[in-house]
Amino acid sequence: MKLIFELSGENPTLPFAELECIGSLLDRRLQVAVAECPHPAEAHRLAMTQGVLEYLGECDPTPPAFQDLLRDLSLETSRPFAGRTKKVHGGCHERNPQSQREFENLIGTMVTGPVSLNHPEVEFRAILSEDKCYFGRVLFTIDRSAYDVRNPGKRDFFHPGVMMPRMARTLVNLACARKGDILLDPFCGTGGLLIEAGMLGFYPVGCDFDRFMIQGSIKNSPGSLFLQADATSLPFRDRSIDTIVTDFPYGQSVCIRKTDTMDRLYTDALEEIRRLIRPGRRAIVVTHRDISAIASRYMTVLQNHDQRVHKSLTRRVLVLGS
Repeated sequence: MKLIFELSGENPTLPFAELECIGSLLDRRLQVAVAECPHPAEAHRLAMTQGVLEYLGECDPTPPAFQDLLRDLSLETSRPFAGRTKKVHGGCHERNPQSQREFENLIGTMVTGPVSLNHPEVEFRAILSEDKCYFGRVLFTIDRSAYDVRNPGKRDFFHPGVMMPRMARTLVNLACARKGDILLDPFCGTGGLLIEAGMLGFYPVGCDFDRFMIQGSIKNSPGSLFLQADATSLPFRDRSIDTIVTDFPYGQSVCIRKTDTMDRLYTDALEEIRRLIRPGRRAIVVTHRDISAIASRYMTVLQNHDQRVHKSLTRRVLVLGS
């Protein structure tokens, strides 16, 4: 099914990359994407998407072009409906302040059926971004506030510097794992990535060199399997792990072997990741600096994303292929 995705503006590249876990990207503009998705309900797993629409058409972002599109579609509904328009800020050359109302009025007059602005059962939405107007029927919106309920400060075990749940879910989605897959985090910390993996039906496994972290992670994610282990020498068979998602230590308040430098740790851990992961699968690696040159010695660098946390920390996200 062809869908339109209304994306969040919190990162310029990650929302598009995340869509690969449910479908094939067909088109993109600022904060909006079109993708072919065989199972639309799977979009509920997305962390950087706000709304999902059935694709009905697209045109130039002008009222006359939109009027022509609606005329060609000849839409009809017996259920009360409303028409809404969203202009992506900074993403549309149409500067007329009346244009949004014009688009909504066109939907209201050219779609056959009862209009109900206060209690619609169906919502048609036009999204104007850059040089396109995408038009669709809203299937559902995603309650992103549910991630706030899982805020790390509300967990049984907390440690400073942990990743927020929305970002953790995005990283798990980038791995394109399937239900029942083994997902390993060899630097599991407080278990945030494993919590999100478990919610999606994966089999989460976490390792950490720090026994204190393992004990705390068990409290946060009791459904996961945890082992105290060195990420550079893990107790698993070759090619036994479906996917690996991990946030590498940054060398600040972390427990590593005294003999390790950070580059040596990254190199040895990447070599171990290559040994463990099944052929054709993905590993997602996050650190505080670009280690793509190191990673390319062991795996194929498929994607490289930046996520600014604050002025002194930008996360570097590598998507690696085996």
